[in-house]
Amino acid sequence: MSSVKGPHLTRRRFIVSAACALGAPASAAEPGHALQEWTGRAMGADARIVLAGASPGRAARVFAKLERVLNVVEDHFSLYRDSSLTRLNRTGLLGHPAPAMLAVMRLAGEVHSATGGLFDPTVQPLWLATATSGDVAAARALLGWERVRISEAEIALEPGMQLTFNGIAQGHAADEVASLLKSEGFTNVLIDTGEIAALGARPDGAAWQAAITLPDGREIRRAALSNMALAVSSPSGTLIGGSKAHIINPMGGAPLWRIAAVSAPRAALADALSTAFCLMPRQAVEAALERFPAARLESLS
Repeated sequence: MSSVKGPHLTRRRFIVSAACALGAPASAAEPGHALQEWTGRAMGADARIVLAGASPGRAARVFAKLERVLNVVEDHFSLYRDSSLTRLNRTGLLGHPAPAMLAVMRLAGEVHSATGGLFDPTVQPLWLATATSGDVAAARALLGWERVRISEAEIALEPGMQLTFNGIAQGHAADEVASLLKSEGFTNVLIDTGEIAALGARPDGAAWQAAITLPDGREIRRAALSNMALAVSSPSGTLIGGSKAHIINPMGGAPLWRIAAVSAPRAALADALSTAFCLMPRQAVEAALERFPAARLESLS
């Protein structure tokens, strides 16, 4: 089960939070063991993982690996610590970026193209100006994903540009955790790292169920998930600059929807699409989804 709630202050929006239950692999299951729970933070959001049927020792080993995976994600994409992203924003240049960072940037570029530029990680200066009553016009002049130079040798920004991956990195974190747990033999998994990733099925064989709710807590529908991820975005999930939505339209204008929920095989893709869809008319949303046939619009309200 899941609901949406406000994250720690970030550029993002309401995020999905789940009570997670992970089905342990048969080789690890040990009758009589209680559920083993891990809680922590992932890219500014509360995260919770519960292992069913694993011994305390095995759970501790898995949780230690999980923490290392999430720490690597933070090392790449966090805006709140010394990371690859903060160094890039500070100097305008990042040499020999990690393969994971390049993969997320490539996906960001695909979603940027599919959404007509409305998913744009270069929005960070505009977000900061909006949040602090700064010079919005000057900040807007710094935007433009096409101005970011990306190669295996380096990532380079023009002077004054800054990036944020808060609309995709939490999904990436869920994908990385899912990959780790699959490698550890866990096949029926529901993961919450700020976005939801579901593998396999519940212990009763049914698909995992995630409740999609409005910011006021009202449930509007439930999504059945099996080998799929779910992301939920709400512009009013956090207000910045007094009363402004924290999902910023790089082209100007207010968000069009209270909530957008998207499921996809990858949580990073669902995350990015749900962010942009808050800014797009339904016809444009449907056109964007044609570029990602495995993604599905779960709610647009």
